[in-house]
Amino acid sequence: MIHSLPRSLLTRAASGAYVASFFAFLFLPLIVVAVFAFNDANYPAPPWRGFTADWFIGGVGRVGLFADRPLLASLGTSAIVAAWVTVLSVAVGAANAFLLERVRFRGKSLLALAMLAPLVIPGVILGISILAFASRLAQFADDFIGVELEFLRPGLPLVVIGQFSYIVSIATLMIAARLKRFDTTLEEAALNLGASRAGVLRTITLPYLQPALVGAGAIAFLMSFENFNTTLMLVGSDPPLTVMMYGRMREGASPVLNAVSLFLMIASALLALALLQRPDARQD
Repeated sequence: MIHSLPRSLLTRAASGAYVASFFAFLFLPLIVVAVFAFNDANYPAPPWRGFTADWFIGGVGRVGLFADRPLLASLGTSAIVAAWVTVLSVAVGAANAFLLERVRFRGKSLLALAMLAPLVIPGVILGISILAFASRLAQFADDFIGVELEFLRPGLPLVVIGQFSYIVSIATLMIAARLKRFDTTLEEAALNLGASRAGVLRTITLPYLQPALVGAGAIAFLMSFENFNTTLMLVGSDPPLTVMMYGRMREGASPVLNAVSLFLMIASALLALALLQRPDARQD
């Protein structure tokens, strides 16, 4: 279709209806969750019974989000796991990007293809595979060496490893895409002027990669925070937020879960706005 040509009334109406339906599909469930986080009823669904903030601050016979210690503990657990996954994914992803873009070796294309494998494996299968391998490795170490490798048992270290195993691929792709556009003559000029390789990396390459590093870190944090399938297979006695919410839903839905969802939506939106306000983000 040539956009400069006039469109019929039917075409414009169909386009408008499609756009409206698309955004309604995306945002209507979120709006419903946000609204019913303030519903004065003991269930998180219609009908509307009046406005209340009990599901955030608590009330008579009600435990709000900010007074629910197990839920807040799971929120902190998710943040800790996401922080570790973010640091590991960005660091290893940057190293992978340099390896794929700067080093020539036989089998690089096959290695790059294998790196994408965790992205197409279902999270449940990935979690079960990691759990089975880690458990056998821990059992082998215990039986033949007499060493107890607790970090290979179900728990937060294994959750970090499981999430890292596929999130690092996304971080690698984001950083490699930025590195591919880098003008290497800038590094060569700095080296010719007497700069060390570490100094060139610190003052030229890493500042250029900063938008990709920050973006990869934000994506890694959010993906780790919301992950459920892989986490469920590897979690121990300290459940992250997604597993805790799943357990609460099985026991019986509560408007507190709506309050948690609204809190996370606001936090994610603020993070996105903060990233968009960065000058280098607007330039890129």
